[in-house]
Amino acid sequence: MVEVRVNGIVHHAEPGTLLGDLLAGEHSGEAHFEGCAGSGGKLPGSPMLALPCGGHGRCGKCRVFARGALSPLSDAERRLLSREDIDRGIRLACCTAVEGDCSVEMELLGNGQIRTAGDMPAILLKPSFRFYGFVLDIGTTTLAARLYDTSGKLLAEGSGLNPQAGWGADVISRIEADLRGEGPKLTQAICTAVDNLVMELSGKAEIAPKDIDGMAVTGNTVMLHLLTGTSTEPLSHAPFAAGRLFGETVTAESLGLASLRPEAAVYLAPCAAAFVGADLITVVLAGALCDTPGTRLLADIGTNGEMALWHEGALYCCSTAAGPAFEGAGISMGMGGSAGAVDRVTVTEGRLKAHVIGDAAAVGICGSGVVDAVACLLETGQLDDTGYLEEESAVICEPVTFTQNDVRMVQLAKSAIHAGIRTLLHTAGLDCAQVESLLIAGGFGSYLDVGNAAKIGLFPEEMLPCIRVVGNAALSGASMLLLNEDYRSVCEKYARDAKLVELSSNPYFADEYMERMLF
Repeated sequence: MVEVRVNGIVHHAEPGTLLGDLLAGEHSGEAHFEGCAGSGGKLPGSPMLALPCGGHGRCGKCRVFARGALSPLSDAERRLLSREDIDRGIRLACCTAVEGDCSVEMELLGNGQIRTAGDMPAILLKPSFRFYGFVLDIGTTTLAARLYDTSGKLLAEGSGLNPQAGWGADVISRIEADLRGEGPKLTQAICTAVDNLVMELSGKAEIAPKDIDGMAVTGNTVMLHLLTGTSTEPLSHAPFAAGRLFGETVTAESLGLASLRPEAAVYLAPCAAAFVGADLITVVLAGALCDTPGTRLLADIGTNGEMALWHEGALYCCSTAAGPAFEGAGISMGMGGSAGAVDRVTVTEGRLKAHVIGDAAAVGICGSGVVDAVACLLETGQLDDTGYLEEESAVICEPVTFTQNDVRMVQLAKSAIHAGIRTLLHTAGLDCAQVESLLIAGGFGSYLDVGNAAKIGLFPEEMLPCIRVVGNAALSGASMLLLNEDYRSVCEKYARDAKLVELSSNPYFADEYMERMLF
């Protein structure tokens, strides 16, 4: 065993172990470290390290300051790190192995701006619990939760990062990890994080966690598979036929949630298909999309862009892989919405002006800042409508820059969302002018400047006047399932009757996707 000092705390590891494996909590504590049992596979006292590309040396996001007996620089590090970075002692954790005693420094980042608030209609109470109820939205990147009493009073709310980010930023990376036999570790990681949120919220409300006897959970199909320990193998290949679409009640004990009483009833919201998850269904519920006649659209924008259209009594749904660009991953200086992130960019007298979260020194740029930055670069002429950037990189505000590859990542993401919207309309025989309202849901959408989003082509610009931002409506919909159990059959009917629009083999979507690459 060798000594590894992480942020000043001494641990012991086996020689040859990758820093990424140790710091991301990708392996059980006993596998590499002494004294880590019960930590959920994460080093005690250390921050969580995300590996957006799954530890494959592609994204360059797992940067740490490391010194001591370490493996030589890899080809990926030479490609992704500047000479200045290398001289300062920066290494990529996924490429760096421990060879002897060494030290590692990581920046402790908070959860940042994770949206827990969302639109929710007034409802009659018929709670599914006797004492206290807990609601959870499991996102690919973030977690959001609420705690209620039987009167419907919101006692506490909280959020956190999804620790499964250590296996990759997107659902495909998580599926690949499950297929490698690491599913139990992903399940343990999310259950530990949920237990921590239960403890946090019950502490805020000054109640005992064991008094929580009901829970409702929403999330995309893959996240619910990993929570329940269900194999994702059917989701990994055509025809992508999920063997379990949920809409069922289980016990906290069966999920491995230690913070709740073992018999606490946990309702898992229904999914419509392999990649049209319960999160979209609960957004449909909270947004009252299907409650009245008319033509309405909603888009839940995140790593997985899910969209729904209500028209003439029919619900059309689709999902498109937008990628994590709008959540900070895949962007050279991208990050979550925490202190030091550029979250707003404007043009003043022909120059870019940036706002930084926490009034701190800028260290990166988050999703809302990415959209603004692209819109402002178009306005100043530094970026043309094909996505060509005049310089190799554009300075947003020192030291934050935006590169040509960053622009391409945004083009891929925004064209997927825009093309998905138009394909839904085309399938129903509609055009944009017939849409009465467009609901924008999700944490990213909550902080979005919709004018700039329309300017870059994230959605059709003609829909701008009818946009309504509804916040974390997935969490609000799950709250409705907890506070009135009659809504469960409503959601199950939505999921069962939804007309699924397959995009991967859709020629109209393919044509639109290419066309919407332009700004």
